[in-house]
Amino acid sequence: MFAIGKLPPEILEKIVMEPMQASRVKREDVILRPKTGEDCSAVDLGGEYCILSTDPITGAAKDVGYLAVQINCNDIYSSGAEPMGVLLTVLLPPESEEALLEEMMSGAIRAAEEHNIEILGGHTEVTDAVVKPVISAAVIGKTRNRKILSTGGAKAGQDVIMTKWAGTEGTAILAKEWEEGLRQYLTEEELQNAQAMKAYLSVGKESEIAFAYGATAMHDATEGGVLGAVWEVAECSGLGVDVFVEKIPVKEETKKICKAMGIDYLGLISSGTMIIAAENGEKLAERLQEEGIAAAVIGKLTESGRYMLVNDMRLPLAQPKSDALYEAKL
Repeated sequence: MFAIGKLPPEILEKIVMEPMQASRVKREDVILRPKTGEDCSAVDLGGEYCILSTDPITGAAKDVGYLAVQINCNDIYSSGAEPMGVLLTVLLPPESEEALLEEMMSGAIRAAEEHNIEILGGHTEVTDAVVKPVISAAVIGKTRNRKILSTGGAKAGQDVIMTKWAGTEGTAILAKEWEEGLRQYLTEEELQNAQAMKAYLSVGKESEIAFAYGATAMHDATEGGVLGAVWEVAECSGLGVDVFVEKIPVKEETKKICKAMGIDYLGLISSGTMIIAAENGEKLAERLQEEGIAAAVIGKLTESGRYMLVNDMRLPLAQPKSDALYEAKL
């Protein structure tokens, strides 16, 4: 039986990726294909490349429309491209109220307006196949001057740069979903600050800065958190990595929430946090900071071996497992 969350990488490879890759159909106009850790695909339509990505929202019950559009736009930004439109599939359990659908759509529209994209359509259905609302989005974007950055574009010797803070999205979700229970662990101000982290879920601005700087790989830290995203960059690029755990930025509110709920913020869903591979990472971090975006160099890409450096210890960096969000409890 599978645990809740992303499939284990070995199962994903065996049952999903390998059969797709073995397909006899290989179109010349498909220029970026599926790969573990790679969030986007791309096709050549004769002008700019068309970038595509899709993701559902399953770990939250509130703000799901807003989150669905945000995180899918982040995948397009991470490829160095510009999102244009999004398709939404909404599945509602029986006896859902109209107010629920209204809240989902108002959130999706608000996020779409923030990114200057259109909702192009989709599908809405009531079904007993789900026990809570599920929304999945497919986003379409276009490149700038036919250039694509892939998760697998990192090179040995480059720095690993991280924007914002570990557990950005997870903190906002938990603070909203578990608001009452967390009041015994956080002050009202801290709880409001944690919920307000929803305002930092877009990686659009840092994408433009890193793309112009000359980054060779960018990856939004979704399920599996910061460590999972770094592992995926290394895996897609066929490289090793050293992660300087003590340099990973994290908000005090996130620490308190994760301590209260018995989870590790380094493995908590972190949409809004971008992992970037580039030369002279300190210089890129400075540029990001000048634009008001928190950033830090948290690692170095190597030829082989994936490790975490913690308190002078060198520990293995494991493949990402089920996100800490699914283990949270009070």
